[in-house]
Amino acid sequence: MATIALVGGEVATPSGELRRGTVVVRGSTIATINPEGGCPPEAEVIDARGRVVSPGFIDVHIHGAAGHDIMDATPEALAAISGFAAQHGVTGFLPTTVTAGLEATWAAIGAVDELQRAGAPGAAALGVHLEGPYISGERMGAQNPAHVRGAEPSEYVRLFELGNIRLISLAPEMPGIERLVRFDVARGAAVAVGHSSATYDQVLAAVGWGLSQATHTYNAMREMHHREPGATGAVLTCDAIYAQVIVDLVHVHPAMVKLLVRAKGPDRAVLVTDAMRAAGMPDGRYDLGGQETIVKGGEARLPAGNLAGSTLTMERAVRNVMGAAELTLPQALRLATRNPAASIGLGGRKGQLAPGYDADIVLLDADLRVALTMVGGRVVYRA
Repeated sequence: MATIALVGGEVATPSGELRRGTVVVRGSTIATINPEGGCPPEAEVIDARGRVVSPGFIDVHIHGAAGHDIMDATPEALAAISGFAAQHGVTGFLPTTVTAGLEATWAAIGAVDELQRAGAPGAAALGVHLEGPYISGERMGAQNPAHVRGAEPSEYVRLFELGNIRLISLAPEMPGIERLVRFDVARGAAVAVGHSSATYDQVLAAVGWGLSQATHTYNAMREMHHREPGATGAVLTCDAIYAQVIVDLVHVHPAMVKLLVRAKGPDRAVLVTDAMRAAGMPDGRYDLGGQETIVKGGEARLPAGNLAGSTLTMERAVRNVMGAAELTLPQALRLATRNPAASIGLGGRKGQLAPGYDADIVLLDADLRVALTMVGGRVVYRA
């Protein structure tokens, strides 16, 4: 079993500090974290001096990147997205579908299953995030209205056949949703309110069924009002809900990012990219879920003006949230590592640098650029 030691870096500890030390990896897991100089003689040494040693980022909401989309449903597309994500510090991600027909959705789920079985070249696919089709036609965002539909058990039972759906975004006010939420939770999937016109009370009722997360908070959900807090108010005030947020400083104003982080505290805010195929690509014309998307100045929009995913990367999200919410680096890293892992039920083995945890590690330079990414003890990217 190979031993690797990342020596002399500033290690992001589970307690929320940066301490100089050596992270020792044996095989696919973290063996020990030693004071500086505590390097086993047999170890292959990676010089981490001048770097921050962080748990790898986990992106629970990403549609595509590098010219590819999850809905392409090909090994080449998923491999390209996995490799791109690793270049930006992501060690685990949830390939995210869009509202589409049953066969297209099934093909995407099957392609993710194949990637999981074969092993990803970069960031690991941790399961599928099913965004839609059981959403509100009033809060489409950039989802395709032609494919919005009710939650029929005959359909969603099939979608769960491969057992790799880990998160599903839905509108809890729609008919038949309670049964679906309970079905999802019983099979180990987390459930998020998203693309929803739900009231405050409807969201809290869904929490009672097992809902525990919010999809891109503020965006495509009922807004907060002082007499009807809406879905947004429920997300911000209910401690049981993890709140995803896209901190590209386009989807959400910095002041509202700060409000979310303050409301949710250190454990319940989750950074996501919601990246689409134009991430890492030049401005131009692309598509999202079969709909034309125009990217200008890094902003992706439908011709009507609706935001259509983002071109954000996770290390930029960490940098942006530090400024918007006035966080220290260890605090910001938690929103990209520990919190997303916990939000999808993987908090016991991912999202922290601690003995026994998966060796999913990223090295960051002083400008928070990614210098190295390790997934399961294997270096998958070096700058």
